[in-house]
Amino acid sequence: MAVDMNMSILIVDDYKTMLRIIRNLLKQLGFNMVDEASDGSAALSKMRTKNYGLVISDWNMEPMTGYQLLKEVRADETLKSTPFIMITAESKTENVIAAKKAGVNNYIVKPFNAATLKAKITSVLGEF
Repeated sequence: MAVDMNMSILIVDDYKTMLRIIRNLLKQLGFNMVDEASDGSAALSKMRTKNYGLVISDWNMEPMTGYQLLKEVRADETLKSTPFIMITAESKTENVIAAKKAGVNNYIVKPFNAATLKAKITSVLGEF
């Protein structure tokens, strides 16, 4: 199934530079409908008012982490099927396992490039 290049993507990170980097990588890949949130609670609010085809979230944020966001999304009947990619600077095995158990679709360790992001999105959504 072809990926809808016009779908809305929500990127979540408390670090503005990282938001800009991810937005630019998504643009390079052909995605232009990108919204931003600075933490998990802001992301959850946006997700309850708009339908997103993909969420790409950092793990470490305050006050609500990406991991807490993932758990909230998976517990919500209307949001639980939203594809979710977690980004983190830590590649600790226990974090990867916790995220998988919580229902993450894929996991990216920083730093990463457009090719890595494309591969992860492809594994979640299919070829584009």
